[in-house]
Parts: sequence; structure tokens; C-alpha cells
Amino acid sequence: MFDKLTERLQGVMESLRGRGRLTEENIADTLRQVRMALLEADVALPVVKTFVDTIRGKVVGQEFDKSLTPGQMLVKLIHDELIALMGAGVRPLNLRAQPPVVILLAGLQGAGKTTSAGKLAKWLKENERKKVLLASTDVYRPAAILQLERLATQLDVAFFPSDPKKSAVTLAKEALTEAKQSLYDVLIVDTAGRLHVDDEMMVEIKEIAGVVSPTETLFVVDSMAGQDAVNAARAFGAALTLTGVVLTKTDGDARGGAALSVRQITGAPILFMGTGEKTDALEPFHAERVASRILGMGDVLSLVEKVTQNVDREQAEKLARKLKKGKDFDLEDLHDQLQQVEKMGGLSALMDKLPAQLAGKAAQMPQGNEKEITRQLAMIRSMTPGERRYPKTIDASRKRRIAAGSGVHVSEINKLLKNHMQMQKMMKTFSKGGGLRRLMSAFGGGGFPRPGG
Repeated sequence: MFDKLTERLQGVMESLRGRGRLTEENIADTLRQVRMALLEADVALPVVKTFVDTIRGKVVGQEFDKSLTPGQMLVKLIHDELIALMGAGVRPLNLRAQPPVVILLAGLQGAGKTTSAGKLAKWLKENERKKVLLASTDVYRPAAILQLERLATQLDVAFFPSDPKKSAVTLAKEALTEAKQSLYDVLIVDTAGRLHVDDEMMVEIKEIAGVVSPTETLFVVDSMAGQDAVNAARAFGAALTLTGVVLTKTDGDARGGAALSVRQITGAPILFMGTGEKTDALEPFHAERVASRILGMGDVLSLVEKVTQNVDREQAEKLARKLKKGKDFDLEDLHDQLQQVEKMGGLSALMDKLPAQLAGKAAQMPQGNEKEITRQLAMIRSMTPGERRYPKTIDASRKRRIAAGSGVHVSEINKLLKNHMQMQKMMKTFSKGGGLRRLMSAFGGGGFPRPGG
């Protein structure tokens, strides 16, 4: 997300970093570039105007921190204003209400409400240890009910059986009764996607809200929707008491204007962002971290959290012990490492959190893209256990068999083995030089750091 905006603003930031003084002329030029970058990202015009005017007002007569150059100070002001625009701090879901806590999801057609309902159920189950009931009131699209039911089964979360012959309001009422009787902690109500100009549908969702009295009413918005999202935000904000926003499809090639506009338009904080198609691709929204990403500063905290949550500590320590004993880094080990990267959402998800300069270098690595990782995993999985442990046994005939089994050319097998040999040498050197021990100690004596620690 924000790819083009980040690219434009990085250029602005770079031009500022070396400036020893700010003049009316270069301030005006900088703000003009910022304004154009935001408009190109589809940020709503009133939001852009307020943003630029606020920075201009703060720059004029500003007493600069002596430790910063005027250029650096302007970068800081832009960074701080981005945070303010998206909402500083993290507002958690209100889960302290009398159970069942009802979470109502609303939004346009195709915004990703049903998928978000499943992701949110998984997040509540794993992070808050809540007993969750999923319910669909989308009687207009039976496939939506089936989709949510399949998600519930996949996630091992309870699903309220929705009869599409009944009205949406009736289904919502019955789901609430079931949630109360069966002592569920949280009821997530998925609603039909609706056009904000459809008065009848807007009346329906108000009636649903009336019968379930939601603790949280979350507006689900597609990050790639641009100005449509802004218009929808206004309409839903007028019809419902929105308490929060869920941004979806933030992993796509989005301009990101919705993310920067929706909070100011609705007045509701952004609570979550969907970062991929997988059911665990949902993150609490941190404005500070997103602002840093936009300006190319990276988001190391989120990266550490991702690693901490997904890296198998036992597996990592096993590899460390193996290398310490002087044993080779074999293809089984490479397979495990690639799998860990895949679990974390792939390289693109990780590089998105790196500072711009490091991300560029990481992209040039042999395993620098998602397709390459998928191909390499397929090749390794086409090998026998013995071949994985002893790659030197892989002769020409074995290469042809592995290539046929994984659907690649023999040259790809040769490339994999060459890359693995290089990594093996690197691991050997690293281990002998005591680098492995130093790395492990940096992660808390052999483990991994806790988020925020």
C-alpha cells in the first residue's frame, strides 16, 4: 500500500534532509509537492487542504530543535501530521461490555467484509481467548453465507446457520439470542454489501443495528477504493454510529487515499488493517508505524512482532545447535527457513516493513520474490529425504526427476543447488566466527524478542 505516495514523498524527504535553512520559497515548494503527492494518492481534497495548512501554520515562526536541521524538522512535522491524520495511539476493541459483545460489520459491496469477519474471529480467538460466534445476514447473496460458514469451519469457530429465506433483521435477532443462550463472548455480524445510495438497504442495516445494539460498529473499507471509499464513509457515518474502521487489501497496489481520508471523514479510529488473503493477515492499526512506512523509514517494530509470532523458536535453536556442532546447512534446513518466510506473509510483507534502502537491497537477494520462494519449496519437496540431507548425491538423472516433479527446468535445480551451496558456506563462516552465538544473544540469550521489548 502507499507505493506511489511513498515514492513521491521519499523524493521530497531526500530533498529536505540536507537543507540548513528553510525559506518561504522552499517551504512553499515542499508543501506543493506534498499536496500533489497526496492528491495523486486519492486523498480527499478537504483532507489534503487541512493537512497542508496545518503544516504551513506550524512551520511559520517555528522554534526548531537545535539537534535537528530545519530540513529534518520539516520532515518530522510531516511525519507527525501523518500520524495525527490517521489517529495517534492504538484504540483496542471494546470487549468489556456485557457478553455477548456484538461487533457489526458494514461497508460497500466487495470491500472484504466476509473475509474480515473470519479474520477478526481468528484474531479474537487467538489473541483475546474469546469464544466467538459468526453470523451472516446477507440474504441477497447466498454464496456469502456459504463463504462465512466455510471460513468458520476452517478456523474452528462457531457459525450461526443463516436461512436466506428469512429477513436480515430476523437473522440478526436470532443470532443474538443464540449467542446469549450459548454464552458466547463475542458475536460478529456480517451484513450484505450495499451501495451507499441504496436507501432501502441503508434502512435495513440501521434496523439490524437497532435489534443487536452493537458494542462496535466497524466500517470495512477497501484501501484501493479511492474517492468511492470517502463518499461511502460519509453515507455510512450518517446512517450508523461508527466506532471503528477496518482497512482491507492493504497489501495490494493501492494509492492509499482511503487510509488517509477515512478517519477524518468518519471520526472513527482505524482499528485493523488486512494485509493479505490468509486468515491470519490482520494487524492492529498503528498510525505511527504506517506513517514511518509512507516516508520510507520502515516499521521495525511490526517486523519484530511478525518474527516473534511466526518463527519457530525450537526450530531456530535446533538449527543453531546443528551449525555449532559443525554440521552442514542442508536443503531440509533451507526448506524450513523458506517456510518460515512464507508463514510471515512472504518477502513482500517483510520488505514492506524495512526502511526503503534496506528493502531495495533485500529485493535483489536470490530469494527476492514470492514466486521464487514457491518454486524453491516445490523443488525441495520433490526430493527424497536423503537428497535433502546430502545434496551432493543429486546427479543429472536425479535433477531431471526433481525438475519433472516440481514443474521446472533442470537449470532451476542447478540454480537452487548453487544458491544453497553459497548459503552453506556463509553459515559455516558465520558459525565458526562466533557470529551465531552473538546473534542468538542479541535475541535475548537464544530466544526472540517480545513485541515492544
